Amino acid sequence: MQVGIDMGLTAEGRTATMDLEELLATRLLVQGNSGSGKSHLLRRLLEQSAPWVQQCIIDPEGDFVTLAEKFGHVVVDAAQHTESSLQKVAARVRQHRVSVVLALDGADIEGQMRLAAAFLGGLFDAERDYWYPMLVVVDEAQLFAPAAAGEVSDEARKASLGAMTNLMCRGRKRGLAGIIATQRLAKLAKNVAAEASNFLMGRTFLDIDMARASDLLGMERRQAEMFRDLQRGHFVALGPAVSRRPLPIRIGEVETSGRGGSPKLMPLPDQPPADARDLILTPSADELAAPPPPVRKAPPAPPPDINTALRLAGQRQAEMAATAALNPEPSLFEAAENDGKLDEVLRQVLADPDAAFRTDAVLYQDFLVRCRIHRLRGETLDMPAFRRRLSVIRAGVDAEGADDPDWTEAEKAAKSLPEDMQGVFLLLARAALAQAPCPSDAEVARACGSRSPGRARRLLSYMEQRGVIVQRGLIGGLRAIGLPHLGRETAAGDPNAPDPLDTDGDGAAGAA
Repeated sequence: MQVGIDMGLTAEGRTATMDLEELLATRLLVQGNSGSGKSHLLRRLLEQSAPWVQQCIIDPEGDFVTLAEKFGHVVVDAAQHTESSLQKVAARVRQHRVSVVLALDGADIEGQMRLAAAFLGGLFDAERDYWYPMLVVVDEAQLFAPAAAGEVSDEARKASLGAMTNLMCRGRKRGLAGIIATQRLAKLAKNVAAEASNFLMGRTFLDIDMARASDLLGMERRQAEMFRDLQRGHFVALGPAVSRRPLPIRIGEVETSGRGGSPKLMPLPDQPPADARDLILTPSADELAAPPPPVRKAPPAPPPDINTALRLAGQRQAEMAATAALNPEPSLFEAAENDGKLDEVLRQVLADPDAAFRTDAVLYQDFLVRCRIHRLRGETLDMPAFRRRLSVIRAGVDAEGADDPDWTEAEKAAKSLPEDMQGVFLLLARAALAQAPCPSDAEVARACGSRSPGRARRLLSYMEQRGVIVQRGLIGGLRAIGLPHLGRETAAGDPNAPDPLDTDGDGAAGAA
């Protein structure tokens, strides 16, 4: 299906149309100095394409949250989430095909880079069944894909740059069409900018940016001066989705507006100098006021009617009796045998080749279904207990090994770690306690639910920064990992070795 997006008018007064299907396949780069109309252009593109394609906006200034009211975008306040929870949100975004705005204005620059990298990674690592087409718009892209190191940490810069590179270089096969906007081409990483086939160049003044813009548009250097003369909202377009030759365009009107906007001149208040001095140097009455009284808690709600409470209690008892009749409680003698059968069902769940890359919630539902097939009471394992037992089995520890005091100490140390680190920690602990070779990056990636060895390396680096592990490079490219919590260290192992459980042989496909 061919869909044309009305972007505005050409210099001849004709409608400037952008082919949406071609845009999804070839990506777009927008460049222009502050005030040139980039945000207006992106808003026009998003409004015109909203009925046709799923959208995700990486918004560092919170300027696009106004799309939610008219077009139904879900606003995700990134500052209220952790990196791991944002990855899960991104996976659900792809699964349910919901358009979202990732508002990053509540975080500092380094936090924005980390959170955006986590969210883009979740979009990129979605399961193949959810590779629906999606426009991924990144405003102020030079913040997330800088051409040179800045004041942020190398870890945050590499994570953000890697996520942006995946979006622009490898996102097309996953249905992700990157649309990036930047104030200066010179500040944007070249390997990210070079992957775009469509360009919309706005007003710019610096010679180096004008030269790069003219090169991207295939224009002669003497024509680069025209970029200084472009008015606000005027761009020069080129690319298979809009025009095969450089085409001047004036962007059309938009239906929504940003929360900011251009500053307007206003007259200063008529204030005598003496009064002005008092206003800024004298504390106001509110500042001198006593602290507010403590907030009183609301009185407890009155108890429910006794007859209603008895009736509800009777209904619950009847439901519990019916459930117990269908699933009789095992005797104390059968409890150990029941635990063994639950472990067998867990191993059946993990025997699925894709089980390592599914969320714990999906695996838990599969576990409950299999328990009903075997007439077992899977509900005796709640989600926390399920995760603990799943981590033990993923780490390859048998029932006898799970009772070992050293392994008990390892499980205790794992509980104090974030959820996304626990499985990897137990995998390393098993190797350290058995003096086995250090797990490879592919094995670590499987333990954290990914096919990307690059993600495994980033997680190990993060764990080392937090003091959870200590990595030690050895001769021949080998490595060993020590666990200060246990006072143990793995034997030497090859970090580039394939995952022994990867039967398809494509474990390196997701390397970052």
